[in-house]
Amino acid sequence: MTSHAANTIKVVSYYRVSSSSQGESGLGLEAQREYIQRAAQQNGWNIVGEFVDVASGKLAIEDRPEGAKALILCKQAKAQLAVAKLDRLSRSVHHIARLMEQTEFKVATMPHAKPFELHLFAALAEQERSFIASRTKEALAALQARADNGDPQSVEKIARRTAALEKGRTATNRAKASEAIQERVIHWQESVRDPIDLCIRKGGRTLQQVADCLNGKGITTSRGGEWSSIQVSRVMKNLELQF
Repeated sequence: MTSHAANTIKVVSYYRVSSSSQGESGLGLEAQREYIQRAAQQNGWNIVGEFVDVASGKLAIEDRPEGAKALILCKQAKAQLAVAKLDRLSRSVHHIARLMEQTEFKVATMPHAKPFELHLFAALAEQERSFIASRTKEALAALQARADNGDPQSVEKIARRTAALEKGRTATNRAKASEAIQERVIHWQESVRDPIDLCIRKGGRTLQQVADCLNGKGITTSRGGEWSSIQVSRVMKNLELQF
Protein backbone atom coordinates (compact mmCIF):
# COMPACT_ATOMS: atom_id res chain seq x y z
CA MET A 1 0.00 0.00 0.00
CA THR A 2 1.16 3.56 -0.65
CA SER A 3 0.95 6.44 1.84
CA HIS A 4 -2.27 8.40 2.39
CA ALA A 5 -0.88 11.74 1.29
CA ALA A 6 -3.30 14.45 0.28
CA ASN A 7 -2.43 14.18 -3.39
CA THR A 8 -2.77 10.41 -3.66
CA ILE A 9 -5.28 8.73 -5.97
CA LYS A 10 -7.20 5.79 -4.55
CA VAL A 11 -7.05 2.73 -6.78
CA VAL A 12 -8.38 -0.82 -6.70
CA SER A 13 -5.85 -3.30 -8.09
CA TYR A 14 -7.24 -5.85 -10.51
CA TYR A 15 -5.30 -8.85 -11.83
CA ARG A 16 -6.34 -11.47 -14.36
CA VAL A 17 -4.75 -14.74 -15.41
CA SER A 18 -6.20 -16.77 -18.25
CA SER A 19 -6.37 -20.35 -16.97
CA SER A 20 -6.72 -22.34 -13.77
CA SER A 21 -3.15 -23.63 -14.13
CA GLN A 22 -1.83 -20.08 -14.35
CA GLY A 23 -3.99 -19.06 -11.42
CA GLU A 24 -2.70 -21.90 -9.25
CA SER A 25 0.95 -21.39 -10.16
CA GLY A 26 0.84 -17.62 -10.02
CA LEU A 27 2.30 -17.41 -13.52
CA GLY A 28 1.97 -13.82 -14.62
CA LEU A 29 0.34 -12.73 -11.35
CA GLU A 30 3.58 -11.69 -9.65
CA ALA A 31 4.58 -9.59 -12.65
CA GLN A 32 1.18 -7.86 -12.76
CA ARG A 33 1.37 -7.09 -9.04
CA GLU A 34 4.87 -5.70 -9.39
CA TYR A 35 3.83 -3.45 -12.29
CA ILE A 36 1.01 -1.91 -10.24
CA GLN A 37 3.04 -1.57 -7.05
CA ARG A 38 5.86 0.21 -8.87
CA ALA A 39 3.39 2.52 -10.64
CA ALA A 40 1.68 3.24 -7.31
CA GLN A 41 4.96 4.23 -5.69
CA GLN A 42 5.97 6.44 -8.61
CA ASN A 43 2.61 8.16 -9.11
CA GLY A 44 1.16 8.48 -5.63
CA TRP A 45 -1.58 5.87 -5.88
CA ASN A 46 -3.12 4.49 -2.69
CA ILE A 47 -4.15 0.86 -3.23
CA VAL A 48 -7.38 0.30 -1.28
CA GLY A 49 -8.26 -3.16 -2.54
CA GLU A 50 -7.05 -6.07 -4.64
CA PHE A 51 -8.93 -8.60 -6.75
CA VAL A 52 -7.73 -11.56 -8.83
CA ASP A 53 -9.72 -13.35 -11.54
CA VAL A 54 -8.89 -16.61 -13.28
CA ALA A 55 -10.90 -15.94 -16.41
CA SER A 56 -10.76 -15.49 -20.15
CA GLY A 57 -10.17 -12.03 -21.54
CA LYS A 58 -13.14 -12.64 -23.83
CA LEU A 59 -15.44 -11.94 -20.88
CA ALA A 60 -16.19 -8.33 -19.99
CA ILE A 61 -14.79 -7.45 -16.57
CA GLU A 62 -18.27 -6.97 -15.11
CA ASP A 63 -19.03 -10.58 -16.09
CA ARG A 64 -16.06 -11.94 -14.13
CA PRO A 65 -16.66 -12.75 -10.44
CA GLU A 66 -13.81 -10.72 -8.94
CA GLY A 67 -14.00 -8.07 -11.64
CA ALA A 68 -17.57 -7.29 -10.67
CA LYS A 69 -16.50 -6.96 -7.01
CA ALA A 70 -13.64 -4.65 -8.01
CA LEU A 71 -16.03 -2.34 -9.85
CA ILE A 72 -18.36 -2.22 -6.84
CA LEU A 73 -15.48 -1.26 -4.54
CA CYS A 74 -14.40 1.45 -6.99
CA LYS A 75 -17.84 3.05 -6.64
CA GLN A 76 -18.00 2.62 -2.88
CA ALA A 77 -14.49 3.97 -2.24
CA LYS A 78 -14.61 6.55 -5.06
CA ALA A 79 -11.48 4.92 -6.43
CA GLN A 80 -10.12 4.16 -9.88
CA LEU A 81 -9.49 0.66 -11.21
CA ALA A 82 -5.79 -0.16 -11.73
CA VAL A 83 -4.43 -2.88 -14.00
CA ALA A 84 -0.90 -3.82 -15.03
CA LYS A 85 -1.63 -3.81 -18.74
CA LEU A 86 -4.67 -2.94 -20.81
CA ASP A 87 -5.15 -6.51 -22.01
CA ARG A 88 -5.76 -7.61 -18.41
CA LEU A 89 -9.07 -5.78 -18.78
CA SER A 90 -9.84 -6.90 -22.32
CA ARG A 91 -8.63 -6.90 -25.91
CA SER A 92 -12.11 -5.86 -27.01
CA VAL A 93 -12.57 -2.22 -27.95
CA HIS A 94 -16.27 -2.58 -27.13
CA HIS A 95 -15.53 -3.82 -23.59
CA ILE A 96 -12.99 -1.06 -22.93
CA ALA A 97 -15.32 1.65 -24.23
CA ARG A 98 -18.17 0.35 -22.06
CA LEU A 99 -15.91 0.24 -18.99
CA MET A 100 -14.92 3.87 -19.58
CA GLU A 101 -18.57 4.78 -19.11
CA GLN A 102 -18.67 3.00 -15.74
CA THR A 103 -15.43 4.02 -14.03
CA GLU A 104 -12.05 5.67 -14.46
CA PHE A 105 -9.08 3.35 -14.59
CA LYS A 106 -5.30 3.42 -14.57
CA VAL A 107 -2.86 1.26 -16.54
CA ALA A 108 0.48 0.74 -14.79
CA THR A 109 2.55 0.58 -17.98
CA MET A 110 1.12 3.92 -19.18
CA PRO A 111 -0.06 5.69 -16.00
CA HIS A 112 -0.57 9.09 -17.63
CA ALA A 113 -2.54 7.90 -20.65
CA LYS A 114 -5.76 9.80 -21.36
CA PRO A 115 -9.07 8.06 -22.23
CA PHE A 116 -8.57 8.69 -25.96
CA GLU A 117 -5.13 7.07 -25.82
CA LEU A 118 -6.47 4.08 -23.87
CA HIS A 119 -9.20 3.64 -26.47
CA LEU A 120 -6.55 3.69 -29.19
CA PHE A 121 -4.43 1.11 -27.37
CA ALA A 122 -7.53 -1.06 -26.95
CA ALA A 123 -8.01 -1.00 -30.71
CA LEU A 124 -4.38 -2.01 -31.18
CA ALA A 125 -4.75 -4.82 -28.62
CA GLU A 126 -7.77 -6.17 -30.47
CA GLN A 127 -5.76 -6.10 -33.67
CA GLU A 128 -2.90 -7.90 -31.89
CA ARG A 129 -5.20 -10.82 -31.07
CA SER A 130 -5.88 -11.29 -34.77
CA PHE A 131 -2.20 -10.84 -35.53
CA ILE A 132 -1.17 -13.59 -33.09
CA ALA A 133 -3.55 -16.04 -34.75
CA SER A 134 -2.19 -15.26 -38.21
CA ARG A 135 1.39 -15.35 -36.93
CA THR A 136 0.82 -18.89 -35.65
CA LYS A 137 -0.29 -20.04 -39.09
CA GLU A 138 2.60 -18.21 -40.76
CA ALA A 139 5.12 -19.77 -38.37
CA LEU A 140 3.81 -23.23 -39.17
CA ALA A 141 3.92 -22.51 -42.89
CA ALA A 142 7.50 -21.22 -42.61
CA LEU A 143 8.56 -24.32 -40.67
CA GLN A 144 7.01 -26.58 -43.29
CA ALA A 145 8.63 -24.59 -46.10
CA ARG A 146 12.08 -25.00 -44.52
CA ALA A 147 11.43 -28.70 -44.11
CA ASP A 148 10.33 -28.98 -47.75
CA ASN A 149 13.59 -27.29 -48.77
CA GLY A 150 15.57 -29.93 -46.92
CA ASP A 151 16.48 -28.10 -43.72
CA PRO A 152 17.37 -31.01 -41.37
CA GLN A 153 16.42 -29.21 -38.13
CA SER A 154 12.99 -28.30 -39.47
CA VAL A 155 12.41 -31.83 -40.72
CA GLU A 156 13.44 -33.22 -37.35
CA LYS A 157 11.25 -30.74 -35.47
CA ILE A 158 8.15 -31.62 -37.48
CA ALA A 159 8.86 -35.32 -37.20
CA ARG A 160 9.40 -35.15 -33.44
CA ARG A 161 6.22 -33.18 -32.80
CA THR A 162 3.97 -35.25 -35.01
CA ALA A 163 5.42 -38.76 -34.64
CA ALA A 164 3.25 -39.61 -31.66
CA LEU A 165 0.16 -38.44 -33.52
CA GLU A 166 0.82 -39.93 -36.95
CA LYS A 167 -0.78 -43.33 -36.44
CA GLY A 168 -4.47 -43.33 -37.26
CA ARG A 169 -4.65 -39.57 -37.90
CA THR A 170 -5.80 -37.86 -41.06
CA ALA A 171 -3.72 -35.16 -42.72
CA THR A 172 -6.17 -32.55 -41.43
CA ASN A 173 -5.87 -33.76 -37.84
CA ARG A 174 -2.08 -33.90 -38.08
CA ALA A 175 -2.06 -30.27 -39.21
CA LYS A 176 -4.35 -29.32 -36.34
CA ALA A 177 -2.11 -31.12 -33.85
CA SER A 178 0.97 -29.34 -35.16
CA GLU A 179 -0.81 -26.00 -35.00
CA ALA A 180 -1.88 -26.68 -31.40
CA ILE A 181 1.74 -27.34 -30.43
CA GLN A 182 2.86 -24.09 -32.03
CA GLU A 183 0.08 -22.22 -30.26
CA ARG A 184 1.27 -23.61 -26.91
CA VAL A 185 4.80 -22.39 -27.69
CA ILE A 186 3.53 -18.90 -28.48
CA HIS A 187 1.29 -18.92 -25.39
CA TRP A 188 4.25 -19.84 -23.17
CA GLN A 189 6.41 -17.12 -24.71
CA GLU A 190 3.67 -14.57 -24.03
CA SER A 191 3.49 -15.77 -20.40
CA VAL A 192 7.14 -14.76 -19.82
CA ARG A 193 6.86 -11.42 -21.64
CA ASP A 194 6.03 -9.46 -18.47
CA PRO A 195 8.76 -11.06 -16.29
CA ILE A 196 11.41 -10.38 -18.96
CA ASP A 197 10.11 -6.82 -19.42
CA LEU A 198 10.28 -6.25 -15.66
CA CYS A 199 13.85 -7.60 -15.47
CA ILE A 200 14.83 -5.09 -18.18
CA ARG A 201 13.00 -2.25 -16.43
CA LYS A 202 14.75 -3.12 -13.16
CA GLY A 203 18.17 -2.61 -14.75
CA GLY A 204 18.97 -5.69 -16.79
CA ARG A 205 21.27 -4.50 -19.57
CA THR A 206 22.73 -7.78 -20.80
CA LEU A 207 21.21 -11.12 -21.73
CA GLN A 208 22.95 -12.79 -18.79
CA GLN A 209 21.62 -10.20 -16.36
CA VAL A 210 18.08 -10.89 -17.58
CA ALA A 211 18.70 -14.64 -17.29
CA ASP A 212 19.96 -14.19 -13.71
CA CYS A 213 16.93 -12.05 -12.89
CA LEU A 214 14.50 -14.69 -14.21
CA ASN A 215 16.32 -17.47 -12.38
CA GLY A 216 16.27 -15.38 -9.20
CA LYS A 217 12.49 -15.04 -9.48
CA GLY A 218 12.14 -18.81 -9.85
CA ILE A 219 10.76 -18.52 -13.38
CA THR A 220 11.79 -21.52 -15.44
CA THR A 221 12.23 -22.12 -19.14
CA SER A 222 9.61 -23.99 -21.15
CA ARG A 223 11.29 -27.27 -20.14
CA GLY A 224 11.47 -26.35 -16.46
CA GLY A 225 15.17 -25.51 -16.37
CA GLU A 226 17.23 -22.40 -15.65
CA TRP A 227 17.67 -19.61 -18.16
CA SER A 228 20.84 -18.99 -20.14
CA SER A 229 21.75 -15.89 -22.14
CA ILE A 230 21.11 -17.82 -25.37
CA GLN A 231 17.59 -18.78 -24.29
CA VAL A 232 16.84 -15.20 -23.25
CA SER A 233 18.10 -13.93 -26.61
CA ARG A 234 15.88 -16.35 -28.52
CA VAL A 235 12.72 -15.51 -26.57
CA MET A 236 13.36 -11.74 -26.62
CA LYS A 237 13.80 -11.90 -30.39
CA ASN A 238 10.54 -13.83 -30.81
CA LEU A 239 8.70 -11.36 -28.56
CA GLU A 240 10.41 -8.37 -30.20
CA LEU A 241 11.69 -7.15 -26.82
CA GLN A 242 14.75 -4.89 -26.67
CA PHE A 243 16.94 -3.30 -24.02
